[in-house]
Parts: sequence; structure tokens; C-alpha cells
Amino acid sequence: MKLARLAAMIVVLAVAAQAAIEKGIPIRETTVYISPDRSSQRIGVVPRGRETNILETSPGWLHVFVTTDQGKDVSGWAEDKGMVRPNTPNGDRVLFGEAVDSESEAQKRHGRKGADIDAGRLYMRIAEFFPSSPLAGEAMYRAADIRWQLDSIDVWTRPSAKEQDPIMRPKIEETLMKQVKKKFPGTKWADLADYAMIDNKICGDWKGESKCPEKETEIYTKYVEEHPKSPKAAEALYNAAWRQSALVEIYKTEENAGKSAAAKSKAAALAQRIVSSYPESDYATRAQRLVFMVDQGLPTYGSPSD
Repeated sequence: MKLARLAAMIVVLAVAAQAAIEKGIPIRETTVYISPDRSSQRIGVVPRGRETNILETSPGWLHVFVTTDQGKDVSGWAEDKGMVRPNTPNGDRVLFGEAVDSESEAQKRHGRKGADIDAGRLYMRIAEFFPSSPLAGEAMYRAADIRWQLDSIDVWTRPSAKEQDPIMRPKIEETLMKQVKKKFPGTKWADLADYAMIDNKICGDWKGESKCPEKETEIYTKYVEEHPKSPKAAEALYNAAWRQSALVEIYKTEENAGKSAAAKSKAAALAQRIVSSYPESDYATRAQRLVFMVDQGLPTYGSPSD
């Protein structure tokens, strides 16, 4: 262990022995100085959303101990500005607002670098620091979703993403999604977490064979049975219906006219469920289009042909 890091930890332990350390969450990048003076040496920068230990206070300044993005432990002074504490009025909403703003920034073409990571970190702090907040469940799901999307890019751009069997590619990390389910069971956030994790169960390339869409139809219909009120229920039913419409043509290539006809009927039945159960959803009109295409003999999978 480096001497500087050891010294910093000794400071923290010494203060902790005298009183409980207050925690804070910065909503802006915060510079740490060697002394409570902006003209003094800068020794680190604390990113948005990073949990910060407040060792002591001085007018306009906070003596902090924190780990930077570079993994460096820093003990020094930061200006007492933009630091949300557990007792900050509407602190959960302030953090949520900053997280949403960072998420929006990440979606801009020339947005702030690392804004997506900032957003995920801020959302997680809400769930940790304000567990009774009405925003806690949504915040934790959003944090998990950001991490899921970033990991998905890595998984689905690898050569193994084209493998038919999902076992043959790396899994998207499910830890945060499972935490959402555990901490907020029976909520729509738990429903959304379960839906996200379906990504780890579906095939890469079907290779024109029936086994993948057959299996995936079961996965999506089971999801709806278990989560009928989920915001993703209509989408899941549509995914199931579309797979059955794809099987209409796939079974023909496998010279199984009976199964092709059955898939046509099942696709129509699933589509009708969407129209009946979720009439205001965009998937209701998409389902009607799907049925029209199947009735017209228009392929929904593969190269269009007469």
C-alpha cells in the first residue's frame, strides 16, 4: 500500500473514531485542494455522483476523503457547493434531476464524455441514500438499465453474437437487474428488469431454423403470463406474435405445412390478444399490420418473395 493512501486512510479512521462520518454526493465535478484555499494545490477531482466522506467542515469548505475515477484515494478540501447530503431537503429529487440531465447529455451528439456513467452513478446514489424515496425504485432501475445498455453494446458487437445458441456468447451482467427485483418486488421496475434479462436467453442468428423462434415464443408468452401488467407486456406479446409469423415461412422451408398453418393461427391469436388487452399501445396497430401481412401471404422473415 502506498504511503499517501495509508496516510489518507489513517485520517479517515481517526476522524471516524471521534464521530460518525457524514456522507455527501456531488452533483458537479468537484475539485479537491490540499488546503481550504482555491489557490492551493489541486490534488484530485470528484465526479458527479461519487459517494464522498465529509470529515469536517469549515466556513464554505468541506474536508473530504474520496476515491476518484482513477482509483486514487484523496483526502483534502472541497468547496461546500453542490454537495447533496442525506438530510438535504428534496435531496432525492435534486440527484434525480441531475441524473436525468446527465442522461440527456449522454444522448447528445457532442454530449459530455462519460455523462452516461455519471447518470448511472447518480441514480444508484438515490437508491442507496434515499431508500424510502418514491423515486428509489425507478432510480435503481434506470441505473441498472444504463449499465445493461453499455454492456449490451459490448456483447452484441462481438463475433459470438451471431452464434445461434445464447450459451455460446458472454452474458450481459445481471447483478444490478437482480438487485432491482430483490429490493422492489412486485413493482413495474421489477417487471422491466425481468424483461431486460430476456436478452440473455434469445438466440443470435436463427440460421433460418425453427427451434429459436419456437423457444423465444415460449419465453415471451411466459413473460406476459407472469407480468400481465408490465409496461413491456404488449411488446412481449408482439415479439411472440412476430416469431410465429416468421415460423409460417420457416416451416415451409422445412416442408412442414401443418406446422406452418398452425403458426399462422397462433400469430393471429397472439396479435388479437394485443389488440384486446392493450388497445392503446402502438403494438396494437402493429399487431393488426402483422395479421394483414400473414393473411396476404407476405413473409415477415427472410427475403420477401411471392
